[in-house]
Amino acid sequence: MAANRRQGCLRSVDTMKIHEYQAKELLKKFNVPVPRGLVAQSPEAAYQAAKELACAPVVVKAQIHAGGRGKGGGVKLAKSAEEARELATQMLGMKLVTHQTGAEGREVRVLLIEEGLPIDKEFYLGIVLDRASGRPVFMASAAGGMDIEEVAAKTPEKIFKETIDPAVGFRPFQARKLAFALELPNELISSAAKFMQSLYKAYESMDASLVEINPFLLTKDNRLIALDAKINFDDNALFRHPDFRDLRDLNEEEPLEIEASKFDLNYIKLDGNIACMVNGAGLAMATMDIIKLAGGEPANFLDVGGGASQERVEAAFRILLADPHVKAVLINIFGGIVRCDMVARGVVGAAKNLGVQVPVVVRLEGTNVEEGQRVIRESGLNFTVASGMKDAAEKVVALAG
Repeated sequence: MAANRRQGCLRSVDTMKIHEYQAKELLKKFNVPVPRGLVAQSPEAAYQAAKELACAPVVVKAQIHAGGRGKGGGVKLAKSAEEARELATQMLGMKLVTHQTGAEGREVRVLLIEEGLPIDKEFYLGIVLDRASGRPVFMASAAGGMDIEEVAAKTPEKIFKETIDPAVGFRPFQARKLAFALELPNELISSAAKFMQSLYKAYESMDASLVEINPFLLTKDNRLIALDAKINFDDNALFRHPDFRDLRDLNEEEPLEIEASKFDLNYIKLDGNIACMVNGAGLAMATMDIIKLAGGEPANFLDVGGGASQERVEAAFRILLADPHVKAVLINIFGGIVRCDMVARGVVGAAKNLGVQVPVVVRLEGTNVEEGQRVIRESGLNFTVASGMKDAAEKVVALAG
């Protein structure tokens, strides 16, 4: 479980997600074939979209930042424009629950009305950065339409991979190799290879951290189409794509994560009751693991970074305490670039301003640690100073109950 939590945090911290309809609009610019579709935010707009597409059936697709929409009732066929309007009335405003949203679900505010296509076979295509090799990897599988994590866990032999050297790019022979692995008809190998190369060009040009087509569709009339599309962007490269920021949907993000982003803080909400404020992703992972080892559950991941100012530390503390599930706070700071005394003053100042009621355990190491510990001890607040990570974890778990 700790490993899953770590992976989720790392994905979330450095990526910006967009909706399916937005991803498809971008992919069209790179000549990636997608179905005809129109966006609707009202039942009447859904009706007009279905009329304009002039085909039957049409597919009414809820737009949220989560997979598994079909299983949750977020993807339905409409045989007429009137039925599209009825489905839109049911779906808009609903709380769509999938395996990725959690029990609270996500409110559906936008629909994609799309032409229905004659499905022959469904495949999977995906491009992601392999952190182990430091290179992009292009994945393909004949098990399209399924959760790729499930395929990887149960039948990993069904996933074919090609590692890409960024210096030379995704070569035509690699694309053909994947196309043959999918056992596509021979007459479609060239078309599939061209599709994959266009997809990689989109991934590279947009500084994406993930491009996923699931399913990659073969129609009964021998067309290859991206029936669904998911794109995540690398936050660190958004300065090169200022127009992408307009694609961000704040309704799909945690309010506290949005607030944290205003101060360049990395914050991810989790499901426990112990808040964690650290500096550095590695220390954050270790802190969450040692909390679990001590029998507790982290409530969040908050990294104040290496050069945190007192203002950012105060903002971080305020965000931590805004979560009503938090019963105790563990502050675990290694003072390298950021000084321990500065962190301590920020924490004390924020605690006094906010009238903190929950217990706070502080573990400081590094630059000006003695001064930082003195500030904490003399604050007169409900703070406990820990002598190490193990001691800190045991103390905060006990205080959280």
